[in-house]
Amino acid sequence: MRILLGLLLLTQPLMSFGNAIQTHEYKLENDLTLIVRPDHRAPIATVQVWYKVGSSYETNGNTGLSHFLEHMMFKGTPDHPGTTFTDTIYAIGGDLNAFAAFDYTGYYEILPTEYLDTALALEADRMQNLIMTDPDIFEKEKQVVLEERRMRITDQPISLLYERYLATAFNSSPYRVLPIGWHDDIAATTLHDIKYWYDTWYAPNNATVIIIGDVQPDDVLQKVKHYFEPIARKSLPTLKPQHEIKPLGQKRVTVRVPATLPYLLMGFHTPVLKNTPVLWEPAALTLLSGILDGGESARLSKNLIRGSRIANVASVDYDPYFRDQNLLTLSGVPAEGVSMERFEAALLAQIDLLKTELITPEELERARKQFMASEIYKLDSIDAQAYEIGSLESVGLSWEVSNEFLQEILLVTPEQVQQVAKKYLLPELMTVAILEPLALYPEQNNAEPTAPTVIENKALPTNNPETHAAQPTPLAP
Repeated sequence: MRILLGLLLLTQPLMSFGNAIQTHEYKLENDLTLIVRPDHRAPIATVQVWYKVGSSYETNGNTGLSHFLEHMMFKGTPDHPGTTFTDTIYAIGGDLNAFAAFDYTGYYEILPTEYLDTALALEADRMQNLIMTDPDIFEKEKQVVLEERRMRITDQPISLLYERYLATAFNSSPYRVLPIGWHDDIAATTLHDIKYWYDTWYAPNNATVIIIGDVQPDDVLQKVKHYFEPIARKSLPTLKPQHEIKPLGQKRVTVRVPATLPYLLMGFHTPVLKNTPVLWEPAALTLLSGILDGGESARLSKNLIRGSRIANVASVDYDPYFRDQNLLTLSGVPAEGVSMERFEAALLAQIDLLKTELITPEELERARKQFMASEIYKLDSIDAQAYEIGSLESVGLSWEVSNEFLQEILLVTPEQVQQVAKKYLLPELMTVAILEPLALYPEQNNAEPTAPTVIENKALPTNNPETHAAQPTPLAP
């Protein structure tokens, strides 16, 4: 009863926010979805346009198209050529950026509310009138994308490991390739490829416009209708299923590149909200992640970092907002003098404890409160609110699912956490990726490495968006 009362008190800010500020959803005549949430705490608003297309829509030989197109979207239209888009937003005191992820591509502006028309006019213009005829602009941007890949993946040992980890963990799922794509696919991309991707997927009936801030819903609806409703809907392709085949044994990959420290990734195929057999399973997996890795009092920190001092870093990642089955990933760096075998065994021992012993009510309460706190902190940011709405809508779920998921989080029991651990965290079905550092200077290895060495044995029995910005954001696996 004490725990329940504490959780109810914690949810009061969420309930109060929901009562004070309502979310409004509209469907335009061309099937564009508009979601508006007034938030009058500051005289600003965010305008976000989400397209239901990302790297999971791509096929072999054509990876990286969504990310490449995201770059090209900043190259201008006949009415707003060159850098007019960005210059205009910056001139009115706004900010803007974009992101390409596995399941969606998004564009956003944050600006004073009185300039809402400016952002809407610009976004509507580039939804239909992007300049796609200049080969010189295209080739220059291709070099930018290749350089971005080099900076974020090739020259980052952990990112390179994560790329090979996904390629090993997934066989038939498109999640096996990072949104930025393979190097050779980017190099072989043509202007025709990008134009086809734009003409196919960038349509009002494949887009969600999200506006949150100091706005009035009826006024926003009229503005969006004015700018977007004249854009004709398109006939969208029917996506063929690309579900991951059932794992039949453990997979391992070892990556040997110049690096300072070893690193380990250990993943398990797990359901997400879109394809879960029951809604409580993703909720239980979310809290399981928090029990293992939810601050200094969580098990990995308490038992492996501060306790046995087996690890310098240990963390867990699980995201239920995907179109299809994803991974729950444990990762970390062993302490100095600790072998990778011992570190891996220690992580598996923590998983085994979840299967053999029920977690305590106190642990569950702590993980639940941390999740609730993160939801409350999102309310402080109009950008974070919009991102949650957009990611749900873009994977085929309603933004209202977040409320249902919240209720499931409140109802998860210790027995359910144990049940998902027993069902999904099976060592014979996991994927393990290990970074074995080579010396940073080739002469220390008595050889000059020209390419990463990858040792794979797949027969043995983790929404990472890429952002478009002047200063590239490092990829964080």
